[in-house]
Amino acid sequence: MSWQTQLRGDSVSWLLESDSPGVRYLALRDLLDLPADDSVLKSARKKAHKEGPIAVILSNMEKAGYWVKAGPGYNPKYRSTVWSIILLAQLGASASEDKRVEQACKYLLEHALAEGGQFATSSSGAPSSTVDCLQGNLCWSLMELGYDHPRLRTAYDWMARTVTGDGIAPMTDKDAPVRYYAYKCGSSFACGVNGGLPCAWGGCKVMMAFGKWPVKRRSPLIKKAIKQGADFLFSVDPSTAEYPTRTGGKPNRSWWKFGFPVFYVTDILQIAEALVSLGYAGDKRLGNTIKFIREKQDENGRWAMEYDYRDRGRTWMSFGEKKQQNKWVTLRALRVLKAA
Repeated sequence: MSWQTQLRGDSVSWLLESDSPGVRYLALRDLLDLPADDSVLKSARKKAHKEGPIAVILSNMEKAGYWVKAGPGYNPKYRSTVWSIILLAQLGASASEDKRVEQACKYLLEHALAEGGQFATSSSGAPSSTVDCLQGNLCWSLMELGYDHPRLRTAYDWMARTVTGDGIAPMTDKDAPVRYYAYKCGSSFACGVNGGLPCAWGGCKVMMAFGKWPVKRRSPLIKKAIKQGADFLFSVDPSTAEYPTRTGGKPNRSWWKFGFPVFYVTDILQIAEALVSLGYAGDKRLGNTIKFIREKQDENGRWAMEYDYRDRGRTWMSFGEKKQQNKWVTLRALRVLKAA
């Protein structure tokens, strides 16, 4: 049975329309599975880089490879280097298609990645400012952009150790060569921002990143981290999002609001994206989540934009109106349904 029988309308043809070159390119690549050397896909990829959001973001990049302000690039949100790179990755940008993408990735590694493999949020680039959501987002983004640099091995090793706790001293051991910090404060996605409890938002980003790391490169440590991360995400029914919170209250309402782009705030759809990328598409524990995603489509087989960053006035562009059917959100949902 085709995965498209789950849809209430022909949303794939809608995504393939020419009005949104970026969506069309990714739909050809991810939903129709055209090979990388296919002439139609190559033409679509080129057009996606010449028109639309990718072109806008790259036109605002400084020649050196950063956006807005030199340095690690975490601030200002959400136009600085960190966020522009994360957004470019979600848009399907490629380092092999545009040299400016490669230059931006190179700049990020030189200015934001500490020697120990930590991506920093502070202006000084200190490893103590590392946090799971940023680490996962940037590791995933660089791999998705096709910038498979040797230094990423160190970043992935650090990320895996922070999940399992292997070879990392408590943050109180200031003399230890490898230790936890105030934000990245413990194993299993423990985060100082979440009161020292495991953060599922950060966990989603880390697991997304592991999903991009080639299987043949997955060391025993990374395999252990993937298993431990999956156990955490499956520790509750993912569709309930009843993960630990520092207040002990109800889960953040944004969990149930599908959106685009996805920065450090996340949604239930991204839990599915992460787990599907790691081979858990057929896991029965994901069943209610897949059902929830499927039932959010409208009568035309399309999903609405429910969460975005435009109202903050700090993103490069709008990706659609809230509460209206949205091609980017629909693409995210269809990728999951196809895999599952």
